[in-house]
Amino acid sequence: MSTTTFKVSQAAAQGKAAPATLEQQRAQFAWQCAQEGTQVALDEYRNLAKAAPALIMNNGLMQTLAFYQDKGKPHHLTLAAHLRRWIVTRAGGNGQDPGFQPMMDVLLRMPPEQYRRATDEALLILRWIRQFAAAL
Repeated sequence: MSTTTFKVSQAAAQGKAAPATLEQQRAQFAWQCAQEGTQVALDEYRNLAKAAPALIMNNGLMQTLAFYQDKGKPHHLTLAAHLRRWIVTRAGGNGQDPGFQPMMDVLLRMPPEQYRRATDEALLILRWIRQFAAAL
């Protein structure tokens, strides 16, 4: 057993969690989202999560969030809330969903490099959400 593995095992045995990597944080957040989304609308959420990256890449993050808001169906609103929560979390916020209007106002005022980063984070979290939702 390597020293690193042993230290992680010791920390776990003592009830201390090892610091999570960013990918582990994404996976944990996505797991919770996939569970919540599939409870709201199993197949609809799963299919929407599969299609979301293409929609974002073809139309943009703000347009996708606006489309989900306009649709107003539970699975659209749930996935949009998950994306907003993750973007806020990665921007250093508290992880609470700011809602559609406040999020759009923030995205509109972002410098281009921050907007690209928000879009990238949405795509990265969707990779995890898609996989987990498909497995549930």
